[in-house]
Amino acid sequence: MSNFKFLLSEPGFASFADVAIAAEKILHIDPAASILNCRRAMEFAVKWMYSVDKELEMPYQDNLQSLMTREEFRQIVGQDIYVRMDFIRIKGNHAAHNTGKKVTEEQAMLCLENLHIFLDFVAYCYAEEYTETKFDAALVPAGEIATSPAAPRNDVEDVDLAALI
Repeated sequence: MSNFKFLLSEPGFASFADVAIAAEKILHIDPAASILNCRRAMEFAVKWMYSVDKELEMPYQDNLQSLMTREEFRQIVGQDIYVRMDFIRIKGNHAAHNTGKKVTEEQAMLCLENLHIFLDFVAYCYAEEYTETKFDAALVPAGEIATSPAAPRNDVEDVDLAALI
């Protein structure tokens, strides 16, 4: 199960549905990558909105911040969703640019929840059929890091220096 499964029933949402699901799957394994995928899914959804909504005109600069801060866009999503989206954007930038600010699982979970609220809003506005969904943290898969004897190691002691010469 996934909190974002509802997106799969709408063909127009394909560009961001899989990325949102991937963000959820890796939360406990790699919170920074989860946040990056939240940001990517959000950006894909925002650009999709600009492509289908006649009220939105694509600006000259089509980066996420420019798209989000346009007055027409902010009026459509409202203040609450805008603040949630901005949190995802900022945390995504921190994760992407390794600003020295550590990202946590809690922040990644909040990004997922905020993404869900935004994408539920997108479904409400643009899906042919809409059923309200609520974010359920229990649906986020538990992280399991596979261990294998063949897995690469980073220990200096494990390197056979004679084999490298």
